[in-house]
Amino acid sequence: MNPEFYGEEHRIFRETFNKFLQKEVVPNIDEWEREGIIPKETWRKMGCQGFLCPWLEERYGGVGAGFEYSVIITEELAYTGTHSLMAYLHSDIVAPYIDTYGSEAQKEKWLPACASGDIILSIAMTEPSTGSDLAAIRTRAVREGDYYIINGQKTFISNGINSNLVVVACRTGTDSVSTKKGISLICVEEDSPGFSRGRNLDKMGFCSQDTAELFFNDCRVPVANLLGKEGDGFYYMMEKLQQERLILTVLAQAMAEAMLDMTIRYCKERKAFGQPISSFQHNTFKIVDMATEIELGRTFLDSLIADHIAQKDIVKKVSMGKAWIAEMANRVAYQCVQLYGGYGYMEEYPICRFARDVRVTTIFGGTSEIMKRIVARIMDL
Repeated sequence: MNPEFYGEEHRIFRETFNKFLQKEVVPNIDEWEREGIIPKETWRKMGCQGFLCPWLEERYGGVGAGFEYSVIITEELAYTGTHSLMAYLHSDIVAPYIDTYGSEAQKEKWLPACASGDIILSIAMTEPSTGSDLAAIRTRAVREGDYYIINGQKTFISNGINSNLVVVACRTGTDSVSTKKGISLICVEEDSPGFSRGRNLDKMGFCSQDTAELFFNDCRVPVANLLGKEGDGFYYMMEKLQQERLILTVLAQAMAEAMLDMTIRYCKERKAFGQPISSFQHNTFKIVDMATEIELGRTFLDSLIADHIAQKDIVKKVSMGKAWIAEMANRVAYQCVQLYGGYGYMEEYPICRFARDVRVTTIFGGTSEIMKRIVARIMDL
């Protein structure tokens, strides 16, 4: 652990959370993978133990914990192979929008239930024809008296089936599509008239994580559900993407570490031609190369975490980090499966699921290509 931001209390918290996962989640994850969803009761158990939104102020149900606790939660979800329980999306990506831009009434209404697990959050940005280009969203909200009438469609929405509250990016202004102006964030509650969900999407990986299409057909939402100022939504999203991408980088790094660890154990136990396959020079060098890349990733990531805790602007570096570490984790996945041989292709071995799941880390939260484009723009290239 990095001594800059970890102490004894963090070690104890990590052990406590790991024990919770081993008892409540790990024994059930295979069944949930088959069912394609994690029961809402598991979220409430998380909340009951203080593992959701721990950074919230006590008056909103949190304990005012630092960001490092969010890092620990995300890492342990990956280390235990339970990363499809996307607590990090709920706690560290979506909830901060409400905490930062929400009114006091909105915070009091929603945040305590976010901490307890009675509300599960999702954020709806992506549309069928709009991925990383957030300025091109078409979902529109028109004000009629005390309500917004929302029409549009969202897709690939994580927590899309389970979520009780969805932060929806939509156009409220008269500006044309593909402009940053006129985009707002509106909170849509699950029982809002005109709001419906499509099917639970059948994905390559993260199978127990519910991902859905969301539909808004003359969906009526109170104006009081607007987050912050009308028309400033695009800038709010840009402000929050630093932490979102950092959390997803933590996930990718931890998954790479978990894959290497399980592969080393397997290679030491598995024998071919009378000796452990880890002892063959080609395999040894392959493992060492992976370990080196993972060590480089960890060093870079820890520096990003420390800078983020210190409230520094790390948009350039976190974009570099997400692109490189996510791609590195995928290289690790490929080599680990190769070292397992045929067994690496079998679902009964965790490496098979990890290899499928890690693929999306180069896509969600902004693709590797978009990350490089951001860095290039900052470098004035």
